[in-house]
Amino acid sequence: MTLIKILPDWFLPESQATSESVYLNRRRFLKKAGLGSLSIMGLLAGCQTPEEKQAMIKQKLLEERLKPFTASRNLSFTLDRPLTNEYSAAAYTNFYEFSADKEVWQYVKKFQPHPWTLEVSGLVAKPQKFAIEDLIAKMPIEERLYRHRCVEAWAMAVPWMGFPLKRLIDLVEPKANATHVKFTTFFKPEQARRQILQSEPWPYTEGLTMQEAINDLAFLAVGIYGHELPKQHGAPIRLVVPWKYGFKSIKSIVSIEFSDRKPATFWNTRIPEEYDFTANVNPNIPHPRWSQASERMLGTNERYATQIYNGYGDYVKSLY
Repeated sequence: MTLIKILPDWFLPESQATSESVYLNRRRFLKKAGLGSLSIMGLLAGCQTPEEKQAMIKQKLLEERLKPFTASRNLSFTLDRPLTNEYSAAAYTNFYEFSADKEVWQYVKKFQPHPWTLEVSGLVAKPQKFAIEDLIAKMPIEERLYRHRCVEAWAMAVPWMGFPLKRLIDLVEPKANATHVKFTTFFKPEQARRQILQSEPWPYTEGLTMQEAINDLAFLAVGIYGHELPKQHGAPIRLVVPWKYGFKSIKSIVSIEFSDRKPATFWNTRIPEEYDFTANVNPNIPHPRWSQASERMLGTNERYATQIYNGYGDYVKSLY
């Protein structure tokens, strides 16, 4: 009787296994290279240890030469969890203009956030255009610790640096019939590779009601972790509305327009049955494809129960 042994699909003969010396040499090579070559990073991004990945991100942020920010922390905003590690937050981001996956940091090299102009227009008495440096100089920059909740059920806790959106609104003096605020990001297909896709409703847009926009929580961030925003976080200026799912917090804003009607927004236009205009965090309303009852923290994978309005109900529940 002949015994026939059927090997599983994952079986690898010893002759094909990577030798220990090759494995250790790869580690030595990475250490000696100082992770300075982005081409090397790209080749190895899919097979690195967590420690190697954090080193890659740290090196990438150093190469951006991010300007440091000094700001007092607003003690009105506290956290119920530890801050997310800076490099975990920078390694896992959504920025659809560059990539549909989370390793956006690998694809932003061509993006140029300076010089940058922000235009404010529409139903306002004083429409204005601001060079980003001039706008920052006009505003009292503060640090706020906010929870951030993605619609995909991951979360982070980060120290944003910036100013309340209302401070900018007060400068332009909206007219009485302004009911909504539309935010628009850049359109530069030569710098953001996914914007080449003509099937998408570029540029990315988002919107708030006027009452949401003047709420004290609504924040324009120009920095994070003590320095200006990295490209993957929405440099040089982004919206932060922590009681809503993260896709509402539009990145790299070039224009803010006041209107008397609800604006079309990117995801609400593209998949309205999954991404509604309001998009408040709510554990009791599941996404059509997953539960929203809990969230996974970046860096630690710790699970927390999702809170209504992401825990900011005292600030915003009267709006709804």
